[in-house]
Amino acid sequence: MAGFNKVVATYEEAMAGLSDNMTIIIGGFGLCGIPEGLIAKIKDMGTTGLTCVSNNAGVDGFGLGLLLEDKQVKKMIASYVGENALFEQQLLSGELEVELTPQGTLAEKMRAGGAGIPAFFTPAGFGTPIADGKETREYNGKMHILEESITGDFALVKAWKADTMGNLIFRKTARNFNPMAATAGKVTVVEVEEIVPAGELDPDQIHTPGIYVNRVIKGTFEKRIEQLTLTS
Repeated sequence: MAGFNKVVATYEEAMAGLSDNMTIIIGGFGLCGIPEGLIAKIKDMGTTGLTCVSNNAGVDGFGLGLLLEDKQVKKMIASYVGENALFEQQLLSGELEVELTPQGTLAEKMRAGGAGIPAFFTPAGFGTPIADGKETREYNGKMHILEESITGDFALVKAWKADTMGNLIFRKTARNFNPMAATAGKVTVVEVEEIVPAGELDPDQIHTPGIYVNRVIKGTFEKRIEQLTLTS
């Protein structure tokens, strides 16, 4: 990787600098649009004490669920965690700290963090345990709670296409949390299906500008279906 060329050839280069006790923001919704290879690399590295910020925790044996197997995650900040039996086990045993966050609030925490906004007021969660210990304020006759934004040491993102300068295009619903996550990391690493030369992407079609991206790697993806239901 040199100059404006952000492409790296190996997952070792992609995840260089990751160490214990860091905060990682991960894009994806369920198993859609998750950076599968980057997550698998963290498992291989054996990095521990991690705080992971993501919509959910994957499933047993795949996605972020891989990191639970060796108890690499110390804290999970997520919106939905109901697909992972190992997650439930570690939560109930007290081995895993969990901070549940409304989904829209989680997206805004990432977006605000990337925009340099330290906190914001939202009505989501008022009158529930989500609001415990948080400042409240009334706007236009409706109560709001103060939520702090989120930034991470690393942000891991999955995109469809990138050029060598790190400009990104996401595909359909695989965009989900990825654009917000990409802005919120000190080091943003993107795993993509295709890399093209700089200048080949239509500027009007770029979803995330390369200014937010530090490293790009071409991956291969299983694209597993989260729940497969068949009828005879």
